[in-house]
Amino acid sequence: MLPSPTLQTMKPLVGISCCTKLFGTFGMPNHAASDTYVRAVDEIVGGVPVLLPAKGHAADVETLLDRLDGIILTGSRSNVQPSLYDGPPHAEGTPEDPMRDAVTLPLIRAAVARFVPVLAICRGLQEMNVALGGTLHQRLQDLPGRLDHSTPMQPSARVRQGKAHGMRLTEGGWLHRLAGAREIKVNSLHNQGIDRLAPGLVVEATAPDGTVEAVRAVATPHGHQVGYAVGVQWHPEYDFRTDAVSRRIFEDFAAAILARRSGMTPMDAAAD
Repeated sequence: MLPSPTLQTMKPLVGISCCTKLFGTFGMPNHAASDTYVRAVDEIVGGVPVLLPAKGHAADVETLLDRLDGIILTGSRSNVQPSLYDGPPHAEGTPEDPMRDAVTLPLIRAAVARFVPVLAICRGLQEMNVALGGTLHQRLQDLPGRLDHSTPMQPSARVRQGKAHGMRLTEGGWLHRLAGAREIKVNSLHNQGIDRLAPGLVVEATAPDGTVEAVRAVATPHGHQVGYAVGVQWHPEYDFRTDAVSRRIFEDFAAAILARRSGMTPMDAAAD
Protein backbone atom coordinates (compact mmCIF):
# COMPACT_ATOMS: atom_id res chain seq x y z
CA MET A 1 0.00 0.00 0.00
CA LEU A 2 1.31 3.43 -0.89
CA PRO A 3 1.90 5.78 2.05
CA SER A 4 -0.67 8.53 2.56
CA PRO A 5 0.53 12.01 1.56
CA THR A 6 1.47 14.34 4.39
CA LEU A 7 0.82 18.06 4.67
CA GLN A 8 4.41 18.74 3.60
CA THR A 9 4.11 16.61 0.44
CA MET A 10 0.67 17.79 -0.67
CA LYS A 11 0.41 20.88 -2.83
CA PRO A 12 -1.16 23.87 -1.04
CA LEU A 13 -4.75 24.80 -1.82
CA VAL A 14 -4.97 28.45 -2.90
CA GLY A 15 -8.39 30.10 -3.01
CA ILE A 16 -9.04 32.55 -5.86
CA SER A 17 -12.00 34.90 -5.44
CA CYS A 18 -14.60 34.84 -8.21
CA CYS A 19 -16.91 37.52 -9.57
CA THR A 20 -20.51 37.02 -10.67
CA LYS A 21 -20.75 37.55 -14.43
CA LEU A 22 -23.42 36.94 -17.02
CA PHE A 23 -22.36 34.65 -19.84
CA GLY A 24 -23.95 33.04 -22.87
CA THR A 25 -26.90 33.83 -25.10
CA PHE A 26 -29.34 34.09 -22.21
CA GLY A 27 -27.07 35.89 -19.74
CA MET A 28 -26.87 33.07 -17.21
CA PRO A 29 -25.02 34.02 -14.01
CA ASN A 30 -21.57 32.43 -13.67
CA HIS A 31 -18.74 32.51 -11.13
CA ALA A 32 -15.60 33.65 -12.91
CA ALA A 33 -11.91 34.39 -12.34
CA SER A 34 -9.30 35.19 -14.95
CA ASP A 35 -6.98 32.43 -16.14
CA THR A 36 -4.01 34.66 -15.29
CA TYR A 37 -4.51 33.99 -11.55
CA VAL A 38 -4.85 30.26 -12.13
CA ARG A 39 -1.60 30.21 -14.13
CA ALA A 40 0.24 32.19 -11.44
CA VAL A 41 -0.83 29.66 -8.80
CA ASP A 42 0.15 26.75 -11.06
CA GLU A 43 3.46 28.12 -12.28
CA ILE A 44 4.82 30.23 -9.43
CA VAL A 45 3.03 29.36 -6.19
CA GLY A 46 3.09 25.64 -6.97
CA GLY A 47 -0.38 25.19 -5.55
CA VAL A 48 -3.77 23.88 -6.57
CA PRO A 49 -6.06 26.78 -7.56
CA VAL A 50 -9.51 26.63 -5.96
CA LEU A 51 -12.11 29.03 -7.36
CA LEU A 52 -14.23 30.58 -4.60
CA PRO A 53 -17.76 31.24 -5.87
CA ALA A 54 -19.41 34.58 -5.12
CA LYS A 55 -22.16 32.97 -3.05
CA GLY A 56 -22.92 36.04 -0.99
CA HIS A 57 -23.86 35.49 2.64
CA ALA A 58 -24.32 31.77 1.97
CA ALA A 59 -20.53 31.30 1.74
CA ASP A 60 -19.08 29.24 4.59
CA VAL A 61 -15.95 31.27 5.26
CA GLU A 62 -14.76 29.27 8.26
CA THR A 63 -14.96 25.96 6.39
CA LEU A 64 -13.03 27.45 3.49
CA LEU A 65 -10.28 28.68 5.80
CA ASP A 66 -10.10 25.30 7.52
CA ARG A 67 -8.94 23.86 4.19
CA LEU A 68 -7.23 26.66 2.25
CA ASP A 69 -3.54 27.49 2.62
CA GLY A 70 -3.72 30.93 1.01
CA ILE A 71 -6.10 33.43 -0.59
CA ILE A 72 -5.73 35.52 -3.76
CA LEU A 73 -8.24 38.35 -4.08
CA THR A 74 -8.61 39.16 -7.75
CA GLY A 75 -9.15 42.31 -9.74
CA SER A 76 -12.47 43.08 -11.42
CA ARG A 77 -14.36 45.70 -13.39
CA SER A 78 -16.87 45.97 -10.57
CA ASN A 79 -16.48 48.39 -7.67
CA VAL A 80 -16.89 47.69 -3.97
CA GLN A 81 -20.33 48.86 -2.82
CA PRO A 82 -20.08 52.36 -1.26
CA SER A 83 -22.56 51.44 1.49
CA LEU A 84 -19.85 49.18 2.93
CA TYR A 85 -17.67 52.18 3.76
CA ASP A 86 -20.37 54.86 4.18
CA GLY A 87 -19.56 56.41 0.81
CA PRO A 88 -21.98 58.21 -1.54
CA PRO A 89 -23.83 56.08 -4.13
CA HIS A 90 -21.96 55.18 -7.28
CA ALA A 91 -22.65 57.05 -10.50
CA GLU A 92 -25.34 55.38 -12.61
CA GLY A 93 -23.96 52.49 -14.62
CA THR A 94 -21.03 51.75 -12.30
CA PRO A 95 -20.72 47.96 -12.07
CA GLU A 96 -21.07 46.45 -8.60
CA ASP A 97 -20.91 42.87 -7.34
CA PRO A 98 -22.67 42.63 -3.95
CA MET A 99 -22.49 38.82 -3.95
CA ARG A 100 -18.70 39.00 -4.20
CA ASP A 101 -18.48 41.71 -1.53
CA ALA A 102 -20.51 39.54 0.86
CA VAL A 103 -17.90 36.79 0.50
CA THR A 104 -14.60 38.63 0.28
CA LEU A 105 -14.94 41.13 3.11
CA PRO A 106 -15.68 38.59 5.86
CA LEU A 107 -13.16 36.22 4.24
CA ILE A 108 -10.44 38.85 4.53
CA ARG A 109 -11.19 39.60 8.18
CA ALA A 110 -11.24 35.91 9.09
CA ALA A 111 -8.11 35.06 7.05
CA VAL A 112 -6.11 37.88 8.64
CA ALA A 113 -7.21 36.80 12.12
CA ARG A 114 -6.32 33.15 11.40
CA PHE A 115 -2.92 33.94 9.79
CA VAL A 116 -3.95 32.52 6.40
CA PRO A 117 -1.71 34.31 3.84
CA VAL A 118 -3.56 36.83 1.67
CA LEU A 119 -2.42 38.41 -1.61
CA ALA A 120 -4.87 41.14 -2.66
CA ILE A 121 -4.72 42.47 -6.23
CA CYS A 122 -6.40 45.64 -7.56
CA ARG A 123 -10.05 45.30 -6.43
CA GLY A 124 -8.69 42.91 -3.83
CA LEU A 125 -6.57 45.69 -2.29
CA GLN A 126 -9.65 47.90 -2.18
CA GLU A 127 -11.63 45.10 -0.53
CA MET A 128 -8.89 44.62 2.06
CA ASN A 129 -8.92 48.31 2.92
CA VAL A 130 -12.70 48.37 3.31
CA ALA A 131 -12.83 45.06 5.21
CA LEU A 132 -10.37 46.38 7.78
CA GLY A 133 -12.08 49.75 8.25
CA GLY A 134 -10.83 52.06 5.49
CA THR A 135 -12.62 54.01 2.75
CA LEU A 136 -12.28 54.47 -1.01
CA HIS A 137 -12.26 57.13 -3.69
CA GLN A 138 -14.67 55.99 -6.40
CA ARG A 139 -13.10 57.71 -9.43
CA LEU A 140 -9.53 58.86 -8.99
CA GLN A 141 -9.57 60.56 -12.40
CA ASP A 142 -12.21 63.02 -11.14
CA LEU A 143 -10.01 64.27 -8.28
CA PRO A 144 -7.83 67.39 -8.74
CA GLY A 145 -4.19 66.58 -9.38
CA ARG A 146 -4.72 62.83 -9.82
CA LEU A 147 -3.66 60.70 -12.75
CA ASP A 148 -6.19 58.73 -14.78
CA HIS A 149 -5.50 55.24 -13.46
CA SER A 150 -8.23 53.56 -15.50
CA THR A 151 -7.79 50.98 -18.23
CA PRO A 152 -6.69 52.41 -21.60
CA MET A 153 -9.45 51.72 -24.13
CA GLN A 154 -7.16 49.97 -26.57
CA PRO A 155 -7.70 46.68 -28.40
CA SER A 156 -4.07 45.72 -27.85
CA ALA A 157 -3.50 43.79 -24.60
CA ARG A 158 0.11 44.94 -24.68
CA VAL A 159 -1.04 48.56 -24.48
CA ARG A 160 -3.80 47.93 -21.91
CA GLN A 161 -1.53 45.93 -19.63
CA GLY A 162 1.72 47.77 -20.25
CA LYS A 163 3.61 49.88 -17.74
CA ALA A 164 1.59 53.03 -17.12
CA HIS A 165 3.45 54.98 -14.43
CA GLY A 166 6.22 54.76 -11.90
CA MET A 167 5.82 54.55 -8.15
CA ARG A 168 7.96 55.08 -5.08
CA LEU A 169 8.42 52.27 -2.59
CA THR A 170 8.52 52.75 1.17
CA GLU A 171 12.14 52.43 2.26
CA GLY A 172 12.75 49.28 4.28
CA GLY A 173 9.28 47.91 3.53
CA TRP A 174 8.10 44.56 2.23
CA LEU A 175 7.97 45.67 -1.41
CA HIS A 176 11.27 47.55 -1.24
CA ARG A 177 12.89 44.33 -0.02
CA LEU A 178 11.38 42.33 -2.89
CA ALA A 179 12.16 44.86 -5.62
CA GLY A 180 15.63 45.84 -4.45
CA ALA A 181 14.86 49.37 -5.68
CA ARG A 182 13.12 52.53 -4.48
CA GLU A 183 11.14 53.00 -7.69
CA ILE A 184 9.46 50.61 -10.14
CA LYS A 185 6.96 50.91 -13.00
CA VAL A 186 3.57 49.19 -13.01
CA ASN A 187 0.44 48.79 -15.11
CA SER A 188 -2.72 50.64 -14.11
CA LEU A 189 -6.31 49.41 -14.64
CA HIS A 190 -8.51 50.82 -11.89
CA ASN A 191 -10.89 53.66 -11.07
CA GLN A 192 -11.23 53.22 -7.32
CA GLY A 193 -8.39 53.86 -4.91
CA ILE A 194 -7.72 54.12 -1.21
CA ASP A 195 -9.01 57.26 0.49
CA ARG A 196 -8.64 56.67 4.25
CA LEU A 197 -6.19 53.88 5.02
CA ALA A 198 -7.59 51.16 7.27
CA PRO A 199 -6.21 50.86 10.80
CA GLY A 200 -3.52 48.20 10.87
CA LEU A 201 -2.41 48.72 7.26
CA VAL A 202 0.82 50.47 6.28
CA VAL A 203 1.62 52.00 2.89
CA GLU A 204 4.23 50.13 0.88
CA ALA A 205 4.19 52.24 -2.31
CA THR A 206 2.63 55.38 -3.81
CA ALA A 207 2.11 56.67 -7.36
CA PRO A 208 3.42 60.12 -8.37
CA ASP A 209 -0.02 61.63 -7.61
CA GLY A 210 -0.05 60.18 -4.08
CA THR A 211 -2.37 57.25 -4.81
CA VAL A 212 -1.63 54.29 -2.55
CA GLU A 213 -0.31 51.48 -4.73
CA ALA A 214 0.59 48.79 -2.16
CA VAL A 215 -0.21 48.00 1.47
CA ARG A 216 0.72 45.49 4.15
CA ALA A 217 -1.25 44.47 7.23
CA VAL A 218 0.65 44.83 10.51
CA ALA A 219 -2.28 44.46 12.94
CA THR A 220 -6.02 43.88 13.04
CA PRO A 221 -8.25 46.94 13.59
CA HIS A 222 -8.21 45.92 17.27
CA GLY A 223 -4.42 45.82 17.40
CA HIS A 224 -4.00 42.03 17.37
CA GLN A 225 -1.13 40.26 15.62
CA VAL A 226 -1.66 39.22 12.00
CA GLY A 227 0.04 36.95 9.52
CA TYR A 228 0.96 37.64 5.89
CA ALA A 229 -1.52 39.98 4.21
CA VAL A 230 -0.39 42.28 1.39
CA GLY A 231 -2.14 44.16 -1.39
CA VAL A 232 -1.07 45.74 -4.67
CA GLN A 233 -3.14 48.11 -6.80
CA TRP A 234 -1.75 46.88 -10.12
CA HIS A 235 -1.80 43.45 -11.82
CA PRO A 236 1.38 41.37 -11.33
CA GLU A 237 -0.44 38.30 -12.71
CA TYR A 238 -0.31 39.87 -16.18
CA ASP A 239 3.47 39.83 -16.50
CA PHE A 240 4.95 37.46 -13.92
CA ARG A 241 6.69 35.60 -16.75
CA THR A 242 8.58 38.70 -17.92
CA ASP A 243 8.73 41.08 -14.93
CA ALA A 244 11.03 40.18 -12.02
CA VAL A 245 9.10 42.11 -9.34
CA SER A 246 5.77 40.60 -10.41
CA ARG A 247 7.27 37.14 -10.16
CA ARG A 248 8.79 37.84 -6.75
CA ILE A 249 5.40 38.93 -5.39
CA PHE A 250 3.97 35.47 -6.13
CA GLU A 251 7.14 33.76 -4.92
CA ASP A 252 6.91 35.67 -1.64
CA PHE A 253 3.25 34.69 -1.26
CA ALA A 254 4.29 31.06 -1.83
CA ALA A 255 6.99 31.37 0.84
CA ALA A 256 4.41 32.70 3.31
CA ILE A 257 2.17 29.71 2.60
CA LEU A 258 5.10 27.32 3.13
CA ALA A 259 6.05 29.06 6.38
CA ARG A 260 2.52 28.71 7.77
CA ARG A 261 2.28 25.05 6.72
CA SER A 262 5.57 24.33 8.49
CA GLY A 263 4.24 25.86 11.70
CA MET A 264 6.17 29.11 11.74
CA THR A 265 4.57 32.01 13.57
CA PRO A 266 4.21 35.45 11.90
CA MET A 267 7.11 36.70 14.03
CA ASP A 268 9.30 33.74 13.01
CA ALA A 269 8.55 34.36 9.33
CA ALA A 270 9.32 38.08 9.63
CA ALA A 271 12.67 37.33 11.25
CA ASP A 272 13.70 34.71 8.71
